[in-house]
Amino acid sequence: MKKITLALMGAAMMSASFAGTAFAAGKTIGVSWKVFQEERWKRDEAVIKQIIEANGDKYISADAQGSAGKQLTDVEALIAQGADVLMIVPFDSEAILPAVEKAAAEGIPMIAYDVQIEHPDSLYVSFDNVGVGRIIAKAVLEAKPEGNLAIIKGDPGDPNATFLLNGMMEVAQPSIDAGKIKIVGEAFSDGWKPENAQKNMEQILTANDNKVDLVFSENDGMAGGVIAALEAQGLAGTVPVGGQDGDLAALNRVSRGLQLTSVWKDSRALGKVAAEAALMLANGKKMTGVPGVRKFSDGKRGVEVNAILLEPIAITKANMNLVIDAGWIEKSAACEGAVDVPACK
Repeated sequence: MKKITLALMGAAMMSASFAGTAFAAGKTIGVSWKVFQEERWKRDEAVIKQIIEANGDKYISADAQGSAGKQLTDVEALIAQGADVLMIVPFDSEAILPAVEKAAAEGIPMIAYDVQIEHPDSLYVSFDNVGVGRIIAKAVLEAKPEGNLAIIKGDPGDPNATFLLNGMMEVAQPSIDAGKIKIVGEAFSDGWKPENAQKNMEQILTANDNKVDLVFSENDGMAGGVIAALEAQGLAGTVPVGGQDGDLAALNRVSRGLQLTSVWKDSRALGKVAAEAALMLANGKKMTGVPGVRKFSDGKRGVEVNAILLEPIAITKANMNLVIDAGWIEKSAACEGAVDVPACK
């Protein structure tokens, strides 16, 4: 699978631009968010909406609020409002299929945004989530190559939870086979909610008399819950925890030594690629004609879809300057309470 590699600096999202492409105005792009309250989606939306409206098109959206049932009706409502293209962040990739089938039957192009929908009529636009899992595991195992491992997984209905786990296990399995690493607990966290991750981590700590040496967390919000559980036992900062998304709070936790790494996926770049792809599809371009598209069939059911996958980067104390220089986070926010962070000196 070929992936688009972004130079994650100040104008990172510009490197993925379809420069010189002219789009006809007057189209409607409908976006269905799975849980818009999460910090990262507001960044995505700002870029997507700006590109769509700057082209003279209409942006409409709906927030499923973490409900698969509501998202079904949301997508149907977006279709009824005349969406020429649908961009869907599915809460549950299987549950959303009836709405996807309806859109496909009506000839409405679809983009599965950040979360795969296993349907051949949807263009999957995301980061390489298996690669993200690899990056998290590699960073944590380099920091602590031996010991008891806990794995805090995302929502069981989200294929990204499986993609991330696959990448993590690809890296960790040799150490497990060699007896250096032992998995002492793993759990799905419904809705990717930090409070559910915290409960899962608390249970794993209790079951193992606090003998947990390293943690893979599938996102930053859950990493926050994990670290809260570790703090309650006086273990925060001594147990390496890896997460992903580049959440602002997580980046500050990295600076303070509470979280080892956050894999940064510049959602501004992802939003730009997806918005421009949506405009192309709205103007009749086939999915296979969108720049960067390749085939992808690594989903649960092996359905082959067209996909654009971007490359992420692990942020640690050593390279915190990347997110600061890119304007992703203010230096003051990244560096509050920082310990031994070169970019904060």
